[in-house]
Amino acid sequence: EVQLQASGGGLVQAGESLRLSCAVSGLTPDDYAMGWFRQAAGKEREMVSCIGVTDGSRYLADSAKGRFTISSDSAKKTVYLQMSSLKPEDTALYYCAAGPQCRPDPVTFWWWGQGTQVTVSS
Repeated sequence: EVQLQASGGGLVQAGESLRLSCAVSGLTPDDYAMGWFRQAAGKEREMVSCIGVTDGSRYLADSAKGRFTISSDSAKKTVYLQMSSLKPEDTALYYCAAGPQCRPDPVTFWWWGQGTQVTVSS
């Protein structure tokens, strides 16, 4: 059974940092595209970042450039999203997901974690 366990969310002030973790079991993250998505209240789910270790693919949303970094630890089967200089507009439920390619469309991802809430106060 494939499981993705997202953690690391919390309540922070604007300008602070958080590191989200996605612990993976039941598959090898290096064999898939691993993405981080977020969904704010009343908005559609959007891709924040994605990494494909095997094919070297990467994606980073414009809103995240210069502030967020995605990485993968193969030995720990964990994918991270380091977020710095957080803004109130980053407030959302953050999900990790696994799929065949780093494409921004959520429907192309096959497995999803349960989400971790990030709230940024001004």
